Amino acid sequence: MAEFKVKIDGKEVTANEDSNAIDFYKDRKEVVVAKINGQLVDLATPLKNGDQVEAIMANSEEGLSVIRHSTAHILAQAVQKINPQTKLGIGPPIKDGFYYDFQTKDNFTPDDLVKIESVMKDLIKSGQRFSRRVSDEKSLKKELAHEPFKLELIDIKGNPSQEVMEVGGSELTIYDNIDFRSGEVIWSDLCRGPHVPSTKYLGAFKLMRTAGVYWKSNEKNPQLQRIYGTAWPSKEDLEKYLELLIEAEKRDHRKLGLELDLFSFPEEIGSGLAVFHPKGGVIRKIMEDYSRKKHEEAGYEFVYSPHITKSVLFETSGHLEWYADGMFPPMQLDAEFNSDGTVKKPAQNYYLKPMNCPFHSLIYKSGSKSYRDLPLRLFEFGSVYRYEKSGVIHGLTRVRGMTQDDAHIYTTLENMPSELDSLLKFVLNLLKDYGLNDFYLELSTKNPEKFIGKDSEWNDATEILRKAANAQNIPLVMDEGGAAFYGPKISVQAKDALGRTWQMSTIQVDFQLPQKFELEYKDKDGSIKRPVMIHRALFGSIERFFGVLLEHYAGAFPPWLSPVQVMCIPIADSHVDYLEKVSKKLKDKGIRVEIDASDDRMQKKIRNAQTQKVPFMLIAGDQDVSSNAVSFRFRDGTQENGVTVEKAVQQIVDAVEKRIQV
Repeated sequence: MAEFKVKIDGKEVTANEDSNAIDFYKDRKEVVVAKINGQLVDLATPLKNGDQVEAIMANSEEGLSVIRHSTAHILAQAVQKINPQTKLGIGPPIKDGFYYDFQTKDNFTPDDLVKIESVMKDLIKSGQRFSRRVSDEKSLKKELAHEPFKLELIDIKGNPSQEVMEVGGSELTIYDNIDFRSGEVIWSDLCRGPHVPSTKYLGAFKLMRTAGVYWKSNEKNPQLQRIYGTAWPSKEDLEKYLELLIEAEKRDHRKLGLELDLFSFPEEIGSGLAVFHPKGGVIRKIMEDYSRKKHEEAGYEFVYSPHITKSVLFETSGHLEWYADGMFPPMQLDAEFNSDGTVKKPAQNYYLKPMNCPFHSLIYKSGSKSYRDLPLRLFEFGSVYRYEKSGVIHGLTRVRGMTQDDAHIYTTLENMPSELDSLLKFVLNLLKDYGLNDFYLELSTKNPEKFIGKDSEWNDATEILRKAANAQNIPLVMDEGGAAFYGPKISVQAKDALGRTWQMSTIQVDFQLPQKFELEYKDKDGSIKRPVMIHRALFGSIERFFGVLLEHYAGAFPPWLSPVQVMCIPIADSHVDYLEKVSKKLKDKGIRVEIDASDDRMQKKIRNAQTQKVPFMLIAGDQDVSSNAVSFRFRDGTQENGVTVEKAVQQIVDAVEKRIQV
């Protein structure tokens, strides 16, 4: 048998024509898949002379995807074992888990999930082997004639995507699940793979929930039932994740918003449209005021624009061509009619604005500009409206009406690198002021199917963004093809207290809108040039940022953001007047303070303040009154007795001014 050399994780070893990657990793169950010459493949892939083999661990991003995708296939096998008439959709890995779509006669119930999970465990325990088989279109259509959705997928081979992992590349493949003992094929599924070698590599999973979906997310297509699950390399990892979910549920901003009386979504207004209650309004105002102050210090000018515009504005900007699906349908207004009812002047289409940038470009264009006017930094808390599908709306973090802290910077090409650098520093520092400190940057590049402008402009803009990102000395990851149609972007990804990642600020370089709106400035030499436009939303939207912070702090905002910073609690009615004087001292310092003068007992008042997550409580009784002091109680339940009023006031003021958490 002919021998040849391959490299296994950089080390040269001898292999033969019967060798595959698993031969070299059979004692390492943490290796679930491999890269051969840079391509992700099954461990059972035969090796050839000169192959470079790299082990992919179960706990890596790619390894986790393979584990989850493989578990999704076991889910589908279990469902069809219980009900062979079930038709299969797709089953990709997703963040923290997987799903599989099915066409069934009846919807899945919680009891069904328990039964399916039990069958999955039996299948995994049996030690089935995943075996890849290359086929052709004609053969597969015959083999899968009973699977209508798989037949559709066969027709889109060669167009791989992250979601549709069934097909892709230049060939069609099917995976057979082979019985460990008999060697018989017991189930098969169309898939491009790769998969783990066998079900012995799986087991740490849980089915989570079901949902109704449309095939290919199109409401004109058949409705399917989707089962979501999660899968991890070990049972310990699974338990950690489930514990995280329990904590995340406690922190759910929708639940906390109701409990703390911060905001609501009245049915009378419509889906994805929030109203902020007084306490939520206080937090929001503080956030906005602080942001305005910082923008003013950084040389931004404040502008305002209407919520509605004629269609011509978005025709000019290109949004109607590229973004119409995300906009509310137009209103037809301003029609004029003759006395006989015939149209004198046709109606015009008006749109609710989905973004502020075209308005800011008109503000720029309203007067002549020279290089001395640049950079021009325009800032607006602008309300925008986007027609999000009802299935993706999620509390404050995915809404239809939002307020963007939107800025557009117009600068020269020469000054753009320094402007981007200072802009990124500004963004990161402001986010840190709100208590977020763990970041990485994501660079989204051109989508070849959806862009305007020249390749050279995109390349230049992308490289400038890359350099600006690298200068911040924090991790940078690539998001290939994820940019908007008009330019590449950097997004700031922030981790919250639970380690979850949220997209915060976005910074986009745009050569296109200045051209579309014919924006100009006179340079030093008298020549007329186009400015470069930088789009920047720091919070993304006030609503979403509010929701993220609410979950990050679990409702226990630091004192500077708390709607009620101090609750004064009298032990008896006779102590209310004394606390009124204490309260005035605090209010004179700008502190938000309330007095609980209700008929509740003192312990109930304390519990109420803790439930409302008030950071400071000042309790006063006879002894406190006589010594001009208070009992200083903190949100965590600790308490200092006999603290002078002066000291208590100063401690509270310091905590607020320094933006510290207590």
